[in-house]
Amino acid sequence: TCHPATSPCTPVGQVGSCDVKFPIRLEGLAYKHSHYSSYEPELFPGLIYRMVQPKIVLLIFVSGKVVLTGGKVRNEIYSAFDLIYPVLQEFRKQ
Repeated sequence: TCHPATSPCTPVGQVGSCDVKFPIRLEGLAYKHSHYSSYEPELFPGLIYRMVQPKIVLLIFVSGKVVLTGGKVRNEIYSAFDLIYPVLQEFRKQ
């Protein structure tokens, strides 16, 4: 842990997590958004989505769980989720 008075550490970055409550077709998402995503299920079970603006990295799991990281301020996390949610709905498993 960082203690500002006694440590040279400076906490940086915002992290958010959520559950969209529906499963996601990661293969389709990775194919259609190949410029922004990498998905190698034999190495890691989540899709890594590198959003450009805001500059946020999202870990998206087939279960519908999403982790957003890399934001400088909380509103970047919220903006990234607002942008990715319609994409996740497009790749919702039926």
